[in-house]
Amino acid sequence: MRKKIFCLALGAMLSALSFSVEAQQTGKIPRIGYLSSLSASSDSSRNDAFRQGLKELGYVEKKNVAIEYEFAQGKLDRLPDLAGELVRLKVDVIVVGGSTATRAAKNATKLIPIVMINVTDPVVLGFVVSLARPGGNITGLSNLAPELGGKRLELLKEIVPQLSRVAVLGDPNSPAYGPQLNELKLAARALGLQLQPAEVRGPGDLESAFSAMIRAHAGALMGLQQPTIDILRERIIDLAGKNRLPAMYPNRENVEAGGLISYAADISTMFRRAATYVDKILKGTKPADLPVEQPMKFELVINLKAAKQIGLTIPQWTLMKADRVIR
Repeated sequence: MRKKIFCLALGAMLSALSFSVEAQQTGKIPRIGYLSSLSASSDSSRNDAFRQGLKELGYVEKKNVAIEYEFAQGKLDRLPDLAGELVRLKVDVIVVGGSTATRAAKNATKLIPIVMINVTDPVVLGFVVSLARPGGNITGLSNLAPELGGKRLELLKEIVPQLSRVAVLGDPNSPAYGPQLNELKLAARALGLQLQPAEVRGPGDLESAFSAMIRAHAGALMGLQQPTIDILRERIIDLAGKNRLPAMYPNRENVEAGGLISYAADISTMFRRAATYVDKILKGTKPADLPVEQPMKFELVINLKAAKQIGLTIPQWTLMKADRVIR
């Protein structure tokens, strides 16, 4: 009798083990494609925030979810090939930051769901039909806010009262260049400011762009929200300091790296929030049915070390409005 019970138990155990192995073989761990214009080190804070968001939802990398990373290392012309590689890997969803990487992913697939992050105007750029009903395989988080460019110019005017001309540093090859520049032009007219576009398509254009700013007597600088500006972050900060130009940056990362001031949505929060979109898509929700999220809160970050370097005194009322002051 004992032998019979032992055999039955052993058989049940082997059957369960066989079922478990079969489930592992046929079961599918979700695979997320992560496409970035930056290098792994430059993108680390955003990537960490995304993975933290996944962890909060129960996804642990290498345990119950796999992430395939593709970093363009600042070489934007590599993005189409990298996006194509993620498609060939048959990932379940692709996560992308910025309009240039989103464009590459969009051109690479119309079937795999895409979660975009920090895109200026996804409707104008043709990524979605509308914010409420995206309509295709793309959804995510936009940094779209009609008043954002105007608010940035207002803050520059506040810290530089005599300001009349603002240089706008941006890459005309980026799909987000036109919408951002047009928004700034409208705001500049209302504030009585002149804009001086300073085009930077790559590292070789930066020195000449700053020389042109100085020759035109620009009183301040504004960097657009673009991968080229992110990639050249350290050099832009260095040149702005050397030329004593007050500079408004498109995100707080620039200010934390030594830049003067930023007014923007919290990019890390946006990357963490992107995990909720991935979670819903992996559970069966279609991107077309997930509204694009717009930022609700913007943060003002000021670096007093940078202000001291260029001999600028930040008004006390501006400091009182800041969400963070780096001293």
